[in-house]
Amino acid sequence: MRPAPALVGAALLGLTACSSQEPAPSAALLAARERGAPAEREWRSYLGDRSVTHHSPLDQIDVANVSQLEVAWRYDAGEASERSASQIQFNPLVVKGVLYGTSPSLRLFALDASTGKELWSFRPDADANAWTPSRGVAYWEAPEEQADGSGADERLLFGAGTYLYAIDARTGAAIPEFGDGGRVDLTEGLGRDVGSDLMGVVATTPGTVFEDLLILGGRVNEAEGAAPGHVRAFDVRTGETRWTFHTIPQPGESGHETWPPDAWKTAGGANAWAGISVDAERGLAFVPTGSATPDFFGAAREGDNLFANSLIALDARTGERRWHYQVVRHDIWDRDLPSPPNLVEIMRDGRRIPAVAQLTKTGDTFLFHRETGAPLHPIGEVPVVGEAVEGEHPPASQPRPLRPPAVVRQELTKDLVTDRTPEARAHVLDQLEEMRFGPLWAPASTKGTIEFPGTDGGAEWGGAAWDEASGLLYVNANDVPWILTVLQLPDEDGATTLMGQGYLYTCGACHGIDMRGDGASVPSLVDVGDRLGLLEIYRLVRDGRGRMPGMGGVLEWWQSAAIAWFVYTAGPEDTPASWASQAKETPRYGNAGYRKLVDPDGLPGVKPPWGTLSAIDLSAGEIRWQIPLGDYAAIRDAGESGLGAENYGGPVVTGGGLVFIAATPDERIRAFDKRMGKLLWEAELPASGFATPATYEATGRQFVVIAAGGGKLGRPSGSEYVAFALPAP
Repeated sequence: MRPAPALVGAALLGLTACSSQEPAPSAALLAARERGAPAEREWRSYLGDRSVTHHSPLDQIDVANVSQLEVAWRYDAGEASERSASQIQFNPLVVKGVLYGTSPSLRLFALDASTGKELWSFRPDADANAWTPSRGVAYWEAPEEQADGSGADERLLFGAGTYLYAIDARTGAAIPEFGDGGRVDLTEGLGRDVGSDLMGVVATTPGTVFEDLLILGGRVNEAEGAAPGHVRAFDVRTGETRWTFHTIPQPGESGHETWPPDAWKTAGGANAWAGISVDAERGLAFVPTGSATPDFFGAAREGDNLFANSLIALDARTGERRWHYQVVRHDIWDRDLPSPPNLVEIMRDGRRIPAVAQLTKTGDTFLFHRETGAPLHPIGEVPVVGEAVEGEHPPASQPRPLRPPAVVRQELTKDLVTDRTPEARAHVLDQLEEMRFGPLWAPASTKGTIEFPGTDGGAEWGGAAWDEASGLLYVNANDVPWILTVLQLPDEDGATTLMGQGYLYTCGACHGIDMRGDGASVPSLVDVGDRLGLLEIYRLVRDGRGRMPGMGGVLEWWQSAAIAWFVYTAGPEDTPASWASQAKETPRYGNAGYRKLVDPDGLPGVKPPWGTLSAIDLSAGEIRWQIPLGDYAAIRDAGESGLGAENYGGPVVTGGGLVFIAATPDERIRAFDKRMGKLLWEAELPASGFATPATYEATGRQFVVIAAGGGKLGRPSGSEYVAFALPAP
């Protein structure tokens, strides 16, 4: 949708990051603000509020009339790329009648929330390397008016690539007083140089505002040499760092003893990439962290590795740790805590207990007292079963809540192998003959270990929706197995070529040591020289594409050319998969690539459901209902449905008794009765909505909006935001 001619001037002002003259809000933006609603009837925080409830009290759309929903407006943000499988994972904000979103290339824009008309646009600087999706922005408003009488300062804190921007929410202009001309470089202030890291620190998920602070984690590399996962609080006015919590403890800090003595100097990860919840009344920030790096081999980080894979309660004003619970010890399975925790209340002996619920990739739900960290349901131990590769020291067991039950299956048996067709079953059973499968916690192996559920969950970054009225937590989850395989790496000075080692350290974490990728979102590079020319491969290495970052800003041209030549010419005797025979010293191992256990048609190698939506009674610790969620295109094309599918993006629950969710590859958004999970409405989208919707009120109408960006699970990319509402009176 093109902006009206009268708005072009305001939009161009928004494109200027460091204008010396502050632009004024456009007349169209001021008019949109007049059509807004009170804060509680809009969507002013990522995932609904700082407690991450995904909840709205709006009830204009309810179980009786939801079937009448129709498209109210559509906005095409443009810039979608089928070739690069671009995505939009954005959960829109709606503040004072204005909706904020991003395009696939992270152009930030403001729309009239009642019409979808563009009001302003801001494009990050060219050196931001903004190749990862954005899942949202944070909004902050000053408690006082500005000295010039222009109203209170209103800012959007927006992550694009390795930079954090402060944008005037009314004009789209960067605020020059924030950081260096409107932005902060997130790779600085880490206590070590991460300039050679292709990823550095990326603010994919927005920070959370508390008073005049933005509390932020970040996404980092998952291979050796990754940045550390510091949690930082930035001053929203100046961009200065006000406090830092070291998730990899330094000498003298609690948890340092769970690592080798000098690991803090080189270890990476343990980062809060999923988002942070804040209890403003208690002044607590709840921080979920991911695994330490490298993901699947931890010989260099022997020990439990606090505070990786932990839920940490921090004093939101100082960063001081109040309590923590480590959900996975010494993670060698990539079992990051995948979503920001939900701040909830449960009933216990007739009393309301302030609690925090944390989802996991294994499909479990941990529940703790918000103030003390005491578990509110019993937690047991599950043994780690099976021999690890040489040099690895896995823990003896891992914690697992005894209630509520997991929302997915956690152990693969031959009885669960797909029986969709005799050929499909035989194909999967043949694969399993050479692999390790069964227990939930089994270390990766060189022949392949089945991880069930897979690396992408169980629960994922979309998170869960909390409904206080019913006491139910609504969780969507993946229920498909993946294959964990590690291969031996060469010695640091081994016989492999420098070109091959260049591939290993820049490309291998995703495409795999065997160069096979996952066959879907990460393509195979085997025989890529038969499909692409050398110059094409070089340009891909230099410029990147889709989720793949360009290396032109990090590597010298000849280094990129060397990697391109290696990929173009590598034969079976040259690939990293052959290096084990060349290694002479103590073995090191690396990820052979992300792959799923699938049948010959590319469908999951287990019986359905392959994706679910569940309602968990947190007080009782019971699952009230569970249904399959979504379908794969191949299943629909075969005339079947109701088998479930992998899903990315979360649900929203409303005062009208509804659960709205897209998330699935079948290009649908759906509404379910929150009481029993009955499907009440669905609508087709222009592309899959791999994002969390938002619902809000404007001009007296309730809207539900979803970003339809596609680009995952082999689905086409898109670039539209689609808003639904009841027919206008």
